[in-house]
Amino acid sequence: MQDNSSVENTPKKKNQTKEYLKNWVPYRIKRYWVYAVVTAVSLIMPWITIGGNHLFLLSFDQKKLHLAGVAFDMQELYLMPFLLMLLFLGIFAITSVGGRAWCGWACPQTIFRVIYRDGIETKLLGLHKRIKNKQQKPDMSKKENITKKIIAIFLWSILALIAAADFLWFFVPPEDFFAYLSNPTEHMMLIGILLSLAGFIVIDVVFIKEDFCVYICPYSRVQSVLYDDDTVMAVYDPIRGGNIYEGKGYDREKKYDKTKELVADNPTAECTTCESCVTVCPTHIDIRKGLQLECINCLECVDACTSVMGALGKPSLVRWSSEKEAVRHEGKTNFFRPKVIAYATVLILVLISLFVMGSKKENMLLNVNKTTRLYKILDNGVVENDYLFLFTNTDSKEHKYFFEIVDNDDIKIMRPKKSFKLGAGKKKKKVVVMQTSKELANNTRKDIPIPITIRAYAEDDKELITVLRKTVFVYPRIDLVKK
Repeated sequence: MQDNSSVENTPKKKNQTKEYLKNWVPYRIKRYWVYAVVTAVSLIMPWITIGGNHLFLLSFDQKKLHLAGVAFDMQELYLMPFLLMLLFLGIFAITSVGGRAWCGWACPQTIFRVIYRDGIETKLLGLHKRIKNKQQKPDMSKKENITKKIIAIFLWSILALIAAADFLWFFVPPEDFFAYLSNPTEHMMLIGILLSLAGFIVIDVVFIKEDFCVYICPYSRVQSVLYDDDTVMAVYDPIRGGNIYEGKGYDREKKYDKTKELVADNPTAECTTCESCVTVCPTHIDIRKGLQLECINCLECVDACTSVMGALGKPSLVRWSSEKEAVRHEGKTNFFRPKVIAYATVLILVLISLFVMGSKKENMLLNVNKTTRLYKILDNGVVENDYLFLFTNTDSKEHKYFFEIVDNDDIKIMRPKKSFKLGAGKKKKKVVVMQTSKELANNTRKDIPIPITIRAYAEDDKELITVLRKTVFVYPRIDLVKK
């Protein structure tokens, strides 16, 4: 075992460590600030609009996606794959670099538990004695504690309703949400979803607790394949602290604890076996056992060990570092390794693609469908085809629309004859009749489809709002035309 005592316990080293401890801000406090920012963003974002469009809204009611103040119709959801790629690649990249940083620093489950356990139960009601002891459960045989528990659940139920409503605001805009609530009998499904979400949040936070992270959340199961030797996480230094456990895997047993003497082959071990890193852990693990899927990277154990070892004039045995640096002491953590560079490159390419595709948004959508009647033959050999055009104005203002055939002068639009107005976000169906008096085909065996191109445009902004659509004009057998 490496002897660090000659270096670590010098007066100069102790003074440096104690000075560091004076200026040290616990990760717990930093996490609270991050939680406040995440909460504020999630609550404020649904209310922010740009030109009448939301920053992000996936409205199934309006069948629209709002992204960065631009509204996309459901027919323009070619952007969704890019958003999903950003989401999953982003999570993979964050995990590769910082482990389960999402779980400990931004996950709603963790934020909710901190608000309920540390804020309501501990600080407000005193149901728990200390935030730093998350293993000791309150004595529920006392009537006073039962009352406090009921009050805690009641207060959290109110917050759960707000959290559920906030989640729904990303799918039902707040202005519609409150309008629907004012007429509850016609929107029972919305109210049912709201109450179900709130109920789930209450059950999850109050009763399931961190078991959700340990047993239910699939993220903990995939994290291990994303880790490498340079992934930053909460890591215990066994060289300085000593091997508290022996063996491998989850069956490892403790070599010593508070009630046992240090083993003879580890006389320089610095771990005091105070168990502070264990009692503070929300998922009830011992970080000294090594990497475990239950660890959510909240760094509470780092804070606990820093306090204890700092009082002894020594640096913490548990650090936010990598196994390469903190466990094997093989050099500094390499943040710019090939895997991280590859993730960053792909994320940048996907982001660029998202902006490029988003910039090609059409301010008008047009669906062209033929009716069930292929054609109609009129007097003098005139052939008529019927169509159903569905126009959608995806722009933010009203426009006057019309259309024309651009690649066949022999086919004329007979109906409608005039342009029409369509308000912002509105849709309109138009029955379109096309005719030809020319002989477009001379086939005695079958009908012939003639390809044509329709150009639809806004008369008041023809250059910007123009779309082209391909369709066919069905010309009948020549013997039917000449009857």
